[in-house]
Amino acid sequence: MNKNIIWVAVAVAIILGDVIFLRNDKLFYLIIGIAVIIGFLPFLIVIMFRTKKQKEEEEMFLEFSRNLLESVVAGTPISRGIMQVKDKNYGPLTSYVQKLANQIAVGIPVKKALQIFAQDLNNPVISKAIVLISEAEEAGGEIQNILESVAKSVSETERLKKERRAAISTFVVQGYIIFFIFVVIMLVIEFKILPMTAGMGGVEGFGSGSTLSTEDLSNSFLYLLLVQGFFAGLVIGKLTEGRVINGLKHSFLLTTISFLISNVARIFLG
Repeated sequence: MNKNIIWVAVAVAIILGDVIFLRNDKLFYLIIGIAVIIGFLPFLIVIMFRTKKQKEEEEMFLEFSRNLLESVVAGTPISRGIMQVKDKNYGPLTSYVQKLANQIAVGIPVKKALQIFAQDLNNPVISKAIVLISEAEEAGGEIQNILESVAKSVSETERLKKERRAAISTFVVQGYIIFFIFVVIMLVIEFKILPMTAGMGGVEGFGSGSTLSTEDLSNSFLYLLLVQGFFAGLVIGKLTEGRVINGLKHSFLLTTISFLISNVARIFLG
């Protein structure tokens, strides 16, 4: 988090320097945009790494459930089964499994330890599975059947996610292509069609009797591109990964590209 604050401070410093020294320069808005990108990029990277870690945790929890199931099938109580698998490598899940085993070793009830395990991970898929396991363990039911169901459920969830990403990948490509076509159309309008209105004294506002300058319209096109890129990214993330927050990386990429293209075009073509 401290590193993120440093990047935000750098972005603020760039914006202040831009306002002081380049307020009337063509590069003014481009530098503002670059500063905003610098400020937001670290937070986006954190979200991406967190999403990746959650996926890895879900995959390793499936392995953990299978190993625990093997122990239970062999007649080992679930508490002792957890103790037996604690030294195995479960990637990002390893430290949580070891903490779970240590809590059980010092006398914390299995249900309570499992609840802490789920709270520490803060993963919806794993939390649902843990609720089933802890309730079955406390009730003294067929824990073997529950573990089998949990393993199948997590495996099916992962399979469906992969199938959805594969099925929707074509849509993602199409979404990006359509967006870039939209950007090109906006640029053609801005730099080919709008200049033709300059000799006509501007463009009349809708029903207002006033006129809009080409600069006002150019800014409107830029805002339109940014809004379109932001929401297009959210839709792509929701469709591909099932969560709107996962679309932030697409939104960031699309808005950044559209902003840079628009401002660079203004510098060289405006």
